[in-house]
Amino acid sequence: QVQLVESGGGSVQAGGSLVLSCKPSGYSFSRDCLGWFRQAPGKEREEVAHIGTDGGTYYTDSVKGRFTISRDNAEDILKLRMNSLRPEDTAMYYCAAAFLCVDLERIGLWGQGTQVTVSS
Repeated sequence: QVQLVESGGGSVQAGGSLVLSCKPSGYSFSRDCLGWFRQAPGKEREEVAHIGTDGGTYYTDSVKGRFTISRDNAEDILKLRMNSLRPEDTAMYYCAAAFLCVDLERIGLWGQGTQVTVSS
């Protein structure tokens, strides 16, 4: 069964850090663009960051300078290091994979999500 599995979520205080991980099962995503999305209750889903096969990255403005997306194709793992966390970062975080970055949200393969809760 082809799927993505996220881990690393949890509860932290504002200013703390977490590292999310995402690994594929049933296939390798080394040739895909990989991304992280999040959705908070009552809010629209937003793309947090993505990283292409060439290592090029995108970050939404609210996380620039605080979050770092990385990938290790040899280990087939995607990570999101989140520093200086804020209460507004509280959300369910999902990883996604697609051949093209523009297709991540629309037709990408998605994980089940991992919850991040930041308390003030």
